[in-house]
Amino acid sequence: MIRVLIADDQAMVRQGFGALLAAQPDLLVVGDAADGAAAVTAARDLNPDVILMDVRMPVMDGLEATRRLAGGPKILILTTFDLDDYVYEALRAGASGFLLKDAPAADLVQAVRVVAAGEALLAPSVTRRLIAEFTARPQKGRARPVALNALTPRETEVLRLIARGRSNQEIAADLVVAEQTVKTHVGRILTKLSLRDRAQAVVFAYETGLVAAGE
Repeated sequence: MIRVLIADDQAMVRQGFGALLAAQPDLLVVGDAADGAAAVTAARDLNPDVILMDVRMPVMDGLEATRRLAGGPKILILTTFDLDDYVYEALRAGASGFLLKDAPAADLVQAVRVVAAGEALLAPSVTRRLIAEFTARPQKGRARPVALNALTPRETEVLRLIARGRSNQEIAADLVVAEQTVKTHVGRILTKLSLRDRAQAVVFAYETGLVAAGE
């Protein structure tokens, strides 16, 4: 059973999402919160697996709440626009993915399951946002991070493909290997680099210069 907490300052949104998720046999809505501070408190009291986190909330916004819960439950950011200004910072803060508030009901349910399973929900637009973020920065010569030395050449290749927004299935096709092999590589990459999920892997790849904008 996947335990879910809903954090949004609009009561109708909380109630609507709550009813939708509660109707699923494998999902349990353990509570809700109307602001980021309440979400942090509720998360510590209720121990959810996944938090649906709105970005713009009173008292404390979703970005700060995500930072404070880093290392805890998986966080799925709810946003009105797919190019929300918070995209990059939320990923750095520890969010595992993004979902548009007007997404179909089936997409919301599937998103919660995907994030709970340790995968990341990164739409192509989010990956493009990351590329744009780093394109705008002055490019300076950077030494290869020591952490990358722990990866095999194949794992490094897989990390580059993850950063470009490829799914496991697409990576398997690109490298002509079984999808299970890709999953094994991804798991080893996350473990070696002490990353929580694919979302963090994408940020890591761009921040360390492993993947350059425009590649």
